[in-house]
Amino acid sequence: MHPCDPRADARRQCLAGAQRATRRRGVSPLHPVRAPRRLSILSAFDAQAFSRWDQPAIIDRLGRKVSFADLHFRAGFLADAWARRGIGPGDRVLIAMGVTPDLYAALAALWRLGAVAVLPEPAMGLKGVRTALAAAEVKAWIGAGPLRALPLLVPRLLTVKRLSLADGMLRGTEPSPEWPDDHPALMSFTSGSTGRAKAILRSHGFLAAQNRAVAPLLASDRPEVDLVAFPVFVLANLGSGVTSVLPNWPLRRPDRADGQAIRAHIARHGVTRLLLPPVLAEALADAPQPASVTTVFTGGGPVFPDVVERLTAHNPALRVMAVYGSTEAEPIAELEVSDLSPKDRNRINAGEGLLAGPPVAAVRVRIVDDEIWVAGDHVVETYVDPADNAATKTRDEAGTIWHRTGDGGRFDAEGRLWLLGRTQGRIEGLWPFAIETAARSWPGVRRAALCPREGRACLAIEGDTAHLAAWSSAAAALGVMQVVPVKAIPLDRRHRSKVDYARLAETVRGSAV
Repeated sequence: MHPCDPRADARRQCLAGAQRATRRRGVSPLHPVRAPRRLSILSAFDAQAFSRWDQPAIIDRLGRKVSFADLHFRAGFLADAWARRGIGPGDRVLIAMGVTPDLYAALAALWRLGAVAVLPEPAMGLKGVRTALAAAEVKAWIGAGPLRALPLLVPRLLTVKRLSLADGMLRGTEPSPEWPDDHPALMSFTSGSTGRAKAILRSHGFLAAQNRAVAPLLASDRPEVDLVAFPVFVLANLGSGVTSVLPNWPLRRPDRADGQAIRAHIARHGVTRLLLPPVLAEALADAPQPASVTTVFTGGGPVFPDVVERLTAHNPALRVMAVYGSTEAEPIAELEVSDLSPKDRNRINAGEGLLAGPPVAAVRVRIVDDEIWVAGDHVVETYVDPADNAATKTRDEAGTIWHRTGDGGRFDAEGRLWLLGRTQGRIEGLWPFAIETAARSWPGVRRAALCPREGRACLAIEGDTAHLAAWSSAAAALGVMQVVPVKAIPLDRRHRSKVDYARLAETVRGSAV
């Protein structure tokens, strides 16, 4: 029986009673953890399991709670079972399962063994699984729920051993082993939305650096309960002792999420902070948030001021933080969008771009030929296939490897980063975000996107076409002479928060102006 099963409640209560008794006798319920000066992701989790053993670490979509101790015990049990199946240091194991507490127990178990977790890109579906298998010589795979049937659709898995997620949790309480910083831990993939999906291998040291980069953003002087859509932040919370509430919406289609159901989920669990992609922030913007919510962190796509204005109109005290980053470097910059000055809003509406804020302390940022370059301990320096490095990696004279993001940008006089859109999306000297962000301030506009049409810049607008004449006039003032109304602007498959420009170009190609 494991902690995700409601039948585990009685066992957890029995365990909690025993732990309380040992606390009263002055004995720790878990093996004591001596925190090293720079915590690895595993030792940080162990430290929280020791100090916050009965606090919920994760609350799943159905409201079932898994404590830090439960998750620690579950990971230990799985590690013991999988070691007996021959899994050890360096072995690559593909994970095909939904976002549940057991996902994080499985990650912790594999990392205890020194194995490498291979996570296919969910937005790619079966293609993502095949891409992962092509990039990684996996020794085993883990499947849960309907995904256990994957071998019927991906025959390659028929020859790979499947590791069981059998019930169990009361074993493996010893501290996790410490692996060298350069020991591999996680293989994941870019979304492929701007080209071929690329494999990224992250080490234990990299994951720890990423947690250190995220920590100042999430730091709080009060207990928090976070509703988290991004796994990287769940991992950060496990290492910092913050309870994470998992999504109750369809993860592959967040654009179909029910705002009312999400608000009920928030209220039911006393959520204080939301960590969501912009499309979900937009879904929540049509009504007040539960009184417990103080802060919204949003990223994974452009965070437009009009969405923030709608959020804060219902919740004037709400703090909204925009986080800019990429798969290869997260985070890069942050901004409290709910505190934008009137001057900044005017500059955005005039077509100067989208303000991303100052770079985070852990990253170095350069602007080279209008492109944003980044470097730092939490910035990916190489892909699994070195051939993928040519287009995005540059080594400078000091030996520093810079990641070229492909995003256009500039710094203002205050040292803040402004985003201009993808460098390859510039048309007739016009930057996508400069036009699109300004257009969202026009009456009747829901979304806008700059794309080519017959070799010229064209602005596609989703919204109330009664304002078409006004849109055309405002677009002309910004240098765009074609405006095409569309029923819906297509969005990326990962977070449904970025424009899918390739599909949009096909849509407008045959449209009448």
